Amino acid sequence: MSGTTVQLACPHCNAINRAPGERVGEAPKCGRCHEPLFAGKPIALDAAAFDAHVNRTDLPLLVDFWAPWCGPCKMMAPHFEAAAVQLEPAMRLAKIDTQAQPDLGARFAIRSIPTLILFTGGRERSRMSGAMAAADIVRWAREQSR
Repeated sequence: MSGTTVQLACPHCNAINRAPGERVGEAPKCGRCHEPLFAGKPIALDAAAFDAHVNRTDLPLLVDFWAPWCGPCKMMAPHFEAAAVQLEPAMRLAKIDTQAQPDLGARFAIRSIPTLILFTGGRERSRMSGAMAAADIVRWAREQSR
């Protein structure tokens, strides 16, 4: 990312920020709310926030589609959190509760949860269904984002 400007959506206020690509790893803060742009953990997205993070940012977005009643989703949650620590700031990790956001689940034809979808450039690049350990999430995400 050296020499380029990167657009990043703030995980707190969804404002779009620009940062020099080589400085993304230096704990940048939002120009609007002054909160950190990376917290080392997945962010919860609703429909409006999802569109800002997938369509208006330059980073890949790895989304965990899940539901609170899903046992495998609960088992995978700490692994997804651990993956965020390893994958940020190269990509943003987010969670979408398909029970609270059924339109997003329908929009992406989520038939099985948990389902991970990697978005780049506003488009779905790859998806994987089923619970995975942190190391498997990291390996899969890095392979798919090449």
